[in-house]
Amino acid sequence: MKQQFKLNILIIDDEASICESLQGVLEDEGYNVVTASSGEIGIRYLASEQIDLVFLDILMPGGFDGLETLRRIKQISLDTEVIMITGHGTFELALEAGSMGALDFLGKPLSLDVVLAKVEEAAQKIEIRRTQPTQESDNFERPIIGTSRPMQEILAKIRQVSPTNGRVLITGESGTGKELVAYAIHNLSLRHKAAFVKVNCAAIPKDLIESELFGHERGAFTGASSRRIGKFEQADGGTIFLDEIADMSPSTQAKVLRVLEEQEFERVGGRQTLRVDARVISATNKNLQEEIRSDSFREDLYYRLNVVPLHILPLRERVTDIPLLIDYFLFRFCRENRKPKMTMHENTQEVLSRYSWPGNVRELRNVMERLVILCPRETIEVEDLPAELYRRGDQFQVSTETPLREAKNEFERYFIQNCLQTNDWNITETARQLGIERTNLHRKMRQYDIKREMTFQRHEILLAATAYKPSDKKRRKYGDKGLQQ
Repeated sequence: MKQQFKLNILIIDDEASICESLQGVLEDEGYNVVTASSGEIGIRYLASEQIDLVFLDILMPGGFDGLETLRRIKQISLDTEVIMITGHGTFELALEAGSMGALDFLGKPLSLDVVLAKVEEAAQKIEIRRTQPTQESDNFERPIIGTSRPMQEILAKIRQVSPTNGRVLITGESGTGKELVAYAIHNLSLRHKAAFVKVNCAAIPKDLIESELFGHERGAFTGASSRRIGKFEQADGGTIFLDEIADMSPSTQAKVLRVLEEQEFERVGGRQTLRVDARVISATNKNLQEEIRSDSFREDLYYRLNVVPLHILPLRERVTDIPLLIDYFLFRFCRENRKPKMTMHENTQEVLSRYSWPGNVRELRNVMERLVILCPRETIEVEDLPAELYRRGDQFQVSTETPLREAKNEFERYFIQNCLQTNDWNITETARQLGIERTNLHRKMRQYDIKREMTFQRHEILLAATAYKPSDKKRRKYGDKGLQQ
């Protein structure tokens, strides 16, 4: 065997006999092999382990068939090679799988010699990539993790917009991953071999941001002892990412607008006009329409930047992504901190999945890193979690003497009721946010006796709005106390 490293192989097939026989053959050849009986299980495993090669059945029961699983594998790890296997292959399926990034397409029954030849071919390709990293691979991982519908829509737009030169405006709360989206667009673009230059407009003092963006000449101001090349000039031929764009001063906004319109600028203190070819991707956690109405942001600049808008939903509105993110961060931080593989107890994962994550993915990332560093066991228990994760807001509190199952049920009841109230008791929208079916939500509402009740306060508001005088029947229903200020 020629390989210089242990190749990690994942077999995804609903036929146990295929998994067992293929696993046995490959392990005899010295490879590390694991199996999964469905696409969903395989995706979860891929997010928590480093997998080099996947054998993937194209026809499987459940939510993910082979092509859908292939698409999600490539979203998580572009470098993972995939060989499709099937007993019902067609030319059209092979063509579609190849266009989605599959290395090859093998028919059943599998030929042992062909399988080993394809594994060796994949091993050589992976070894070259490891020993001779290309410029676009960068020096750290930047995967976008998520299989929820909102994230699938974002990923689809990334693939659409990346090959173009169109400007992109990314909006969303802090910590949702706006920079990751910007980098993904650059990395999939025709400019991927050129520079990706980041500018945090909120972190640079207002009197220095023009120098940071456009550079300056020697002697342009006190302390300018030499010429400085600005970010736009550094990004020539590549991409410049303007983060927190709403925090730029009006004068800087005017100069950025000129660069967008004419693709030229002068360094601070300079007279020479410089031309630049840089794709601009911008981001903000503010509502730019409101900033425009308050005269804090130029409307003409907004329309220049907002050619392709991308809005990233907060983590609390895509809760089905949380388990996948947990698996990914566990694997990553165990590897970075040289700790043995850690797992999450199902009760612990339940608490993490129900927390509202006001800091979004960034907060989840920090919590996972803290847990990996501080947890003394290989299984993370509920008591290892920071105290603030036990409740969503100050209203939810349980005694430390409450049994775990009872506390878990109380939290779930509170969380569901809070989501229903937030959505004005819209069952469809609440079920979507919770990541469960409507029937499941109805069942849990019956289980926890959650009902929509018209409180005295709500009745008072309705009476005031309609100037309606309640009848004796209404008074008997709500009581005099509930109808008085």
